[in-house]
Amino acid sequence: MADLKTAMKNKQQDRLRVLRSLKAKLLEREISERKEGEASLSDEQAIEVLMKAAKQRKESIEQFQEGGRDDLVASEKKELEIINSYLPEMLSEEEVREVARQKIEQLGARDMSDMGKVMGAMMQELKGKAEGSLVSKVVKEELS
Repeated sequence: MADLKTAMKNKQQDRLRVLRSLKAKLLEREISERKEGEASLSDEQAIEVLMKAAKQRKESIEQFQEGGRDDLVASEKKELEIINSYLPEMLSEEEVREVARQKIEQLGARDMSDMGKVMGAMMQELKGKAEGSLVSKVVKEELS
């Protein structure tokens, strides 16, 4: 909220638009979680909302690049930068790979038929620390 006010005072239109959008998404999630009147989002739930918004921007960037819309790519990249500034630092591919190797060994997974079991354990441990697409890619590579 403080950053939203600062963006208003400094007339940072791009930042203001993104922060308002994030605020709306967070409020929407909070309302959906309400039971018997009151609810507040945990940090983990807020990170989920932000990660989803970042993922949407990344997908938009890919689609705009395919369509040759460089003007929209630049806009989406700015928005993604702003969203990423509120997310905790994500694990690198090598860090995810190390966790995957440990989980595969721990669960005794041998081939692709065990992918669901490994992915479930990995996502539970890495929620908010790594993107699901990266985790999936690494697990596939390690089980192959």
